[in-house]
Amino acid sequence: MIKGCKICGISDLNTLNFLINHSYPPTFIGFICNYPKSSRYVEYENLKELLSVSPKQSYYVAVLVKPNIEILEKIKHLPFDYYQLYDCTPGEIKEIREKYHKKIITAFTIKAKSDLANYKLYSDVTDIYLFDSKGYEKSQSFDHGLIKNIKLNNELMIAGNIQYNDELKNFKNLTNFIDLSGGVETSGLKDLSKIEFFLNKMNEIKNEA
Repeated sequence: MIKGCKICGISDLNTLNFLINHSYPPTFIGFICNYPKSSRYVEYENLKELLSVSPKQSYYVAVLVKPNIEILEKIKHLPFDYYQLYDCTPGEIKEIREKYHKKIITAFTIKAKSDLANYKLYSDVTDIYLFDSKGYEKSQSFDHGLIKNIKLNNELMIAGNIQYNDELKNFKNLTNFIDLSGGVETSGLKDLSKIEFFLNKMNEIKNEA
C-alpha cells in the first residue's frame, strides 16, 4: 500500500518552500550531503540554510554515500529525521544509528537479483528499505519485477528513474513509498509544475479505497 513519497535532491529554498507549504506535502524531503558527483549535492553552509526552514509535516532525510566520521560529525546537529545510507555494512549502520540517534533508510542499488542477496542482514538496523538503481546521480531504472515477491518486515521505498507522470497504480502492491528526484526535473532542475502534478496524483492514490 502506498503511504506517501519522497522528493529527493533538494538544493534551493524556492523548491523547499514549495514542498513544505504544499497542500499535499511529501512524506520525506531528501538532501544530498556527501556526494559531490551529483548535481544535486548541497555544500554544508547551504545545507544549514535550507534546514533552518521548518519541515512542517515532512521528514528531512540526509542522503549519505558511505559516510565517514567527518561528515557525520559535521551534520550531527542538523535537524535530520532520517539518514539514508548507501554502501554501508550492517555493523556500520548499527554504529551510526546508535551514535547519532537517527532513523535509518538503508539503500540497496539493484541491477540483478543477486544484488538483493543480503537485504535480510539489515533488518535489525533499518526502518525503511530503499531499493534504487545502480545509477546513483544518473537516474537509471531497474526492473521492479526483481522485488515483486520479496518479503520484508520493514517498510519499503523504491526509486530508480520513476517519472512524475508514471501510472502510480502500478506501484500500489509493490511499495509503501515512492522516491523521485530526476523524475520531477526539467534540464537537471526541479520543475515545480512536475512536482505539483506528482503530489496531486500521490494524494489521489493514497485516498483510493
